Amino acid sequence: MAEDFDVVGMHHTYEQIYAAVRRIPRGRVATYGQIAALAGLPRQARMVGYALNALPESRSLPWHRVINAKGEVSPRSEPGFERVQRALLEREGIEFDARDRVSLARFRWQPRLPR
Repeated sequence: MAEDFDVVGMHHTYEQIYAAVRRIPRGRVATYGQIAALAGLPRQARMVGYALNALPESRSLPWHRVINAKGEVSPRSEPGFERVQRALLEREGIEFDARDRVSLARFRWQPRLPR
């Protein structure tokens, strides 16, 4: 029974993360840590990575807009997948510098705070 609770709890956590990622507008990026905080999971950036890795291909979500705190596309276990993410970002007008980094000052999404 406790095992079932963990699965349900994890599903709920992932859904919170997916809801935060869904809010990132086209042409903007967010960091793993930023998404974790928006999902109510401060200091759980790694959990965001796990959730995005578990995302079914059939699910429409702008996963490619999530990058690391250095402004880089994080390496994946599947070789070459970083190029896919970079191409998707560039298609949205996001630029990379000579060190393969995105300027967070320029492209980071700044969500509006609730009033």
